[in-house]
Amino acid sequence: MTKALVLGGGGVAGIAWELGVVAGLRDGGVDVTAPDFAVGTSAGSVVGAQVLGAQLLAGADVDELYERQLGPAATSGEPVIAFDLDVLMPIFREMAADPDDTRRRARIGALAVAAETPPESARRAIIAGQLPSHDWPGIPLVVTAVDVASGEFVTFDRDSGVGLVDAVAASCAVPGIWPPVTIGDRRYMDGGVRTVTNADLAAAHDRVLVLVPIKGFGQYEAEIAAMEASGRVVVSVVADDASAAAIGPNPLDPATRKPSAEAGRRQGLAAAADVAARWEVSPSARR
Repeated sequence: MTKALVLGGGGVAGIAWELGVVAGLRDGGVDVTAPDFAVGTSAGSVVGAQVLGAQLLAGADVDELYERQLGPAATSGEPVIAFDLDVLMPIFREMAADPDDTRRRARIGALAVAAETPPESARRAIIAGQLPSHDWPGIPLVVTAVDVASGEFVTFDRDSGVGLVDAVAASCAVPGIWPPVTIGDRRYMDGGVRTVTNADLAAAHDRVLVLVPIKGFGQYEAEIAAMEASGRVVVSVVADDASAAAIGPNPLDPATRKPSAEAGRRQGLAAAADVAARWEVSPSARR
């Protein structure tokens, strides 16, 4: 019986919320940092790289990762992002349609390339600063992205020949906000352009835990339903009303980190019994 962990996208607030959920689950006696397989999309790719080993190998544990989210916004390394609706609305309109249409993703890619954003080097430096260890975790982690030119959905892992920092930067390249990331002779954008979780990548596993910071967006419900229909046991922790209020309307604002982390920790603790019973965390994996 195999277990998978799926970490969805949700900006700076999503990173903080997911780390809070992981810490709250640990508070409730459930350690989810040693699954058989993990999928990270956008914010989830950062969290996956952190909690599945990259930062742990550098000396950080879950509680320390959580505590880092409580510091002043200025210490996060993330700039305050103001939404330019003239740029973002066409992208949001495209994303609101069928996310599995490759041509539609390519149109979003064209908008991402045309948008005025900071340079790639600046964004890569931010991501690198969030990952003190730049080695892939020992636990299989798949990081998702989308080719901006073709609209093709792509995945990176430790066997792909792509460095962890580049893979995570690509997965976090929100179109219209951050520049597409160049890897080889291709450019890539946020894996959330396909779906906010890409949970279907975990469909081969018996038990799947899905963390969703942004409720009601990105097709995760259909992915979960399909896995359940195929006989998988899926446990989802989706941001509740209190968490949604903490995350607020701009999940890219570093000021949301502290309230999002605290809300996630509360929600993780509340979900711990259900996760323990249905995701079947072994006693040896519990604190």
